[in-house]
Amino acid sequence: MNIRTPRDPNAAPTTDGPRVNEHIQSPKVRLVDENGEMVGVVSRRDALDRAFQAGLDLVEISPNAEPPVCKILDYGKYKFEAQKKKAEVRKKQKVVDVKELYVRPTIDEHDYQVKMRSAKKFIENGDKVKISVKFRGREMAHQELGIKVLDRMREELGDTIKMEQLPKLEGKRIIMVVAPSK
Repeated sequence: MNIRTPRDPNAAPTTDGPRVNEHIQSPKVRLVDENGEMVGVVSRRDALDRAFQAGLDLVEISPNAEPPVCKILDYGKYKFEAQKKKAEVRKKQKVVDVKELYVRPTIDEHDYQVKMRSAKKFIENGDKVKISVKFRGREMAHQELGIKVLDRMREELGDTIKMEQLPKLEGKRIIMVVAPSK
């Protein structure tokens, strides 16, 4: 059996986790022992004594309950398990990137096909695609050409996308954002 002394009561409380040992403020607690069995409502002093006899820590698991639920366990191991769970959740998250494609209102057919292949590849990978039509000089007088290019792209992508942002003029660009449909 690993005998340990409880944490130093004069040490500064850790604000990033649950209260431990002497930092538990409630006079009565609902105690769960080291085997996971419910002991019942006991005084805080009695709960601390039981934790000390077991060589473990008294950790406040549910502080908002009345009275708070405390468990006898190894606090270092508890923090390690919580950290592992956080890392596992972070690893399983899918980070959605926003890929950007630039096209011109007078884009040539071959260049258009290259941009479409890129857009389809980004959508298949689960990324959002921001498509910008850049205007230069007098091309601003013919914004309908840019809208036509974006409409054609949207039609060709079809059911594989959902619109995040409809075509919108921002300065000398018309911007449209599409995302993969679920």
